[in-house]
Amino acid sequence: MSTTLRDLLVAERESEASSLSGDISDKEDSTTTSPLFSSEEEQSPENLKKDTAPTAFLLDLKLNENLDKEELTKSSEFITLEPATIVDNSFEENDPSYSSVKEVLKTAEESPFSSELKCKKLSKISSDLKIELVTLTDLTKEPSNSLEKVIAKSVENCEAKGEATVSEESTVITSREVVGGRTTEKDEATVTEHINECVSDNAKSTALTLKPCPSVGVKLDVLDLNIFQRLNGGGLLLSPESCTMVDEAWERLSKSYVYFKGKPVGTLAAMDTSADALNYNQVFVRDFVPSGLACLMKEPPEPEIVRNFLLKTLHLQGLEKRVDNFTLGEGVLPASFKVLYDSDQEKETLLVDFGASAIGRVAPVDSGFWWIILLRSYIKRTRDYALLDRPEVQKGMKLILKLCLSDGFDTFPTLLCADGCSMIDRRMGIYGYPIEIQALFYFALRCAKQMLKPERDGKEFIERIEKRITALSYHIQTYYWLDFTQLNNIYRYKTEEYSHTAVNKFNVIPESIPDWVFDFMPLRGGYLIGNVSPARMDFRWFLVGNCIAILSSLVTPAQATAIMDLVEERWEDLIGEMPLKITYPALEGHEWRIVTGFDPKNTRWSYHNGGSWPVLLWLLSAACIKVGRPQIAKRAIELAEQRMSKDGWPEYYDGKTGRYVGKQARKYQTWSIAGYLVAKMMVENPSNLLLISLEEDKKIAKSRIVRSNSSSF
Repeated sequence: MSTTLRDLLVAERESEASSLSGDISDKEDSTTTSPLFSSEEEQSPENLKKDTAPTAFLLDLKLNENLDKEELTKSSEFITLEPATIVDNSFEENDPSYSSVKEVLKTAEESPFSSELKCKKLSKISSDLKIELVTLTDLTKEPSNSLEKVIAKSVENCEAKGEATVSEESTVITSREVVGGRTTEKDEATVTEHINECVSDNAKSTALTLKPCPSVGVKLDVLDLNIFQRLNGGGLLLSPESCTMVDEAWERLSKSYVYFKGKPVGTLAAMDTSADALNYNQVFVRDFVPSGLACLMKEPPEPEIVRNFLLKTLHLQGLEKRVDNFTLGEGVLPASFKVLYDSDQEKETLLVDFGASAIGRVAPVDSGFWWIILLRSYIKRTRDYALLDRPEVQKGMKLILKLCLSDGFDTFPTLLCADGCSMIDRRMGIYGYPIEIQALFYFALRCAKQMLKPERDGKEFIERIEKRITALSYHIQTYYWLDFTQLNNIYRYKTEEYSHTAVNKFNVIPESIPDWVFDFMPLRGGYLIGNVSPARMDFRWFLVGNCIAILSSLVTPAQATAIMDLVEERWEDLIGEMPLKITYPALEGHEWRIVTGFDPKNTRWSYHNGGSWPVLLWLLSAACIKVGRPQIAKRAIELAEQRMSKDGWPEYYDGKTGRYVGKQARKYQTWSIAGYLVAKMMVENPSNLLLISLEEDKKIAKSRIVRSNSSSF
């Protein structure tokens, strides 16, 4: 007698409240006192009935009374679900568990259940049960051929809030640190995935093998983007507070949607009604990226808003862009846009800013790069190749690339930029060749290479991209990299070197190395410095550039590992009490006055000048998972969860350790909310990394240093 997997879980409403109360009362004598109650009076059947009222829709899987004992012993799936409790009466404690996901599903389909039981979808069941996610652990090393000896382990007192106590055999993986995709325990016990299921105390839990966290050296295509969603959502063991925070975040994210002609086209920058709106009531291109990723990673996904955003911003790209009497390049994308409603004409229009209204009137260089990156994420998730093949989409990518790949006087493959052209949109001394822009440039080039069609001039663009990414990767890996050894080399540089044999190629004066670098640089670790240009090195740490370099494989696997080593070694400096420092250290005193021009918003350890930005959680989490250090991301997320919601989801935090809410920070900042959700979903489901990461390009040839033709005659 075989049935489908859906027959395993069958819904049966309790028709009489007395029977529900009776079932609970029968079990009361055999269970320990629930920690949710403070006295014996609260343990009365009346109060239990009251507390379990939300469980009226719980599933009650009953055995078919007509089954004989022989048939009963052949099955391992006869589990009775009472209100807030799952009980198995069929098996003994020492039975081995089963760890193969595919065989579990296969055996489940063959389990004999009564045909009279009603079926429900698994998502509906988990919603009705409202049980907390628990860990599944491999408790046996003996193979098993079926689920006949697999038994469920019940968590006592599972209530509507999802609170549960778990035995030592099924606790969260805390003693096993996953490093490089493997566990550090000598017995190499299987790292298991948490699943949305409560199991009994006197039984061993079903093992579900978790694929190793993808490191830089691991191919990302081995991950199945949907495997975790198919397996009961693939959740972690979440505390009730964390579940509440996630629900609040999704609700606030949905309320930030901006609609144009009835369709969602983006999200507001912030929803703080206690402060002047300024430009926080607009849709920013860079700000929407974590919101878009959250919608794509959600299960089921909500790709409509991402698609509308991509097409709408692409349409705005075609508008004439003027600042005073100067016309910007055709490929420039807007920094932001706003929906205006004319009540007289009953018409909606868009107010677009290409940089003319920005601080310093600087066009956003990063907008175009983020647009290409988000387009790839959308195509990767939805397989909407029809959108990618549209002529206007192909043209839009080419216009962005044309701005960056045009010939000029450059002697470096890096992109020359003005101050304030990226997330740091105020004067902060990042003019020249900032690492954030170079990493985004490289990431966008590689994404465009995958999506461009070779027809017409597409082949020419692809060839130019290949040449540029080869030169750019060598330049960044060689001249931007700083670790203890390289710092020592720069410290010993000679100056005024000429000819092609020069070691100090940028003529950097060793005395220009700031004192803090020598104390900050650990023996283990390294990072990409902020800027490299003639006679100038900006030794500051910039998180966005370093994380994007890992995700795009701009750095080598060894360098990516060293960056994560640095984060661990300098946790108090870069993470502190609230993740994460956008840059380190802060500019102070005379240097602050010269570099920022007395900027009152970028005072020391505030805003862009050493402030802590929760939105950066998603970038750190993605980079950690790729390098195989998910424990770093989990630790940072747990730190943020202690305060973010209570503080009103602020834009940034101030102070050397990020202790104080920013003095001008907006509350309910949308990308702080979305960044948290994306980080959470990637840690729970590492396969989401596929949407925002690229493997190392093996086709990039080993660069060779070739002497210029002008150096000899």
